[in-house]
Amino acid sequence: MNKIEICLSPELIHLHDLKGKIVVVVDIFRATSTMVTGLANKVKSITPVAGLEACRAMKDKGYIIAGERNGKTAEGFELGNSPLSYLNNAFQGEKIAVTTTNGTLTIEKSKKDAAEVLIGAFLNLKATAEYLTQQGKDVVIHCAGWKGMFNLEDSLYAGALVSVLTDHFRYDCDGAIAMKSLYEQHQDGLKDFLSQASHAKRLQNHNIEADIDFCLSLDKFNFIVKLQGEELVKEDL
Repeated sequence: MNKIEICLSPELIHLHDLKGKIVVVVDIFRATSTMVTGLANKVKSITPVAGLEACRAMKDKGYIIAGERNGKTAEGFELGNSPLSYLNNAFQGEKIAVTTTNGTLTIEKSKKDAAEVLIGAFLNLKATAEYLTQQGKDVVIHCAGWKGMFNLEDSLYAGALVSVLTDHFRYDCDGAIAMKSLYEQHQDGLKDFLSQASHAKRLQNHNIEADIDFCLSLDKFNFIVKLQGEELVKEDL
């Protein structure tokens, strides 16, 4: 039986051997939720970029650029980091280049040695779990956290994924044990529990509670998001 483990912060990823494993990157509030939503609404592709200047340069190559720092749209960018911006096929057929405070850096730190990099969100939790059960590879769930620190929402998603996969993967790392238990304790009141989270409070200060609600929607979409080369693309099951 393959193994699943959780890395609770990008600052700890060097302690995990990623070779031959599938890495699921998660930044619930809001990068990975936004990426999944964009691709669900017929964006052609999404290219994650770690730095602001590198992302700005993508505009000259025909990309729509999306930039977020500290929860706000970065100066000079057309889009920020809201999944709601992509609804109703608002950017159908467009190529998006995106940089965010935590999520895109976490993708960058994941892709060197991993067999595959997937994007995780509550929005397509079941589809991601189904895909993982079919691959026959060990899995590392890589939580973006907040500026290198642990955060609650990403870790709870990791616990949810472990919970769904509990009959298909073995796990013995303390993070997986703890987060699975915490998720199962609060899964029926996830929004209320996560209202305590520090990043949820940061986002509430920016008056984007609707983003939070949307990011906690379960299984709206039945596809996975995978990194192919430098682009994130949608792959139907």
